Amino acid sequence: MENDNAKFKNEFKKRLYNWVLRLIKFIDKLPNDSVCQVMGKQLLRSGTSILANYIEANSASSRKDFINFFTHALKSSNESKVWLTLLRDTNKGDRKELDWLLKELLELSNIFASSILTLKGKK
Repeated sequence: MENDNAKFKNEFKKRLYNWVLRLIKFIDKLPNDSVCQVMGKQLLRSGTSILANYIEANSASSRKDFINFFTHALKSSNESKVWLTLLRDTNKGDRKELDWLLKELLELSNIFASSILTLKGKK
């Protein structure tokens, strides 16, 4: 039987993976103009980096290494928020999906930030 911590980690990984899948689908449906091409590429890079850094953290060789990967994931999350907000505010892409992506990203970011504080003993 999975303990609560392992269950949370598994659920968080699924949630993050599903967010990235929806992000990819969202980016793929953006208008084919120069602004969306540039912002879409930046968003794809930063958004997928969140998941990649989370996966890397789970095979970190030390606590410090783990914290560094979580910190990079949080930074990529913050960058992704910028691109999503710019797309929203320039009326690019599906508004309902943008709102969901931003809301979910905020919650994921809060989990990363809280985890980092806990790991650093500041919480």
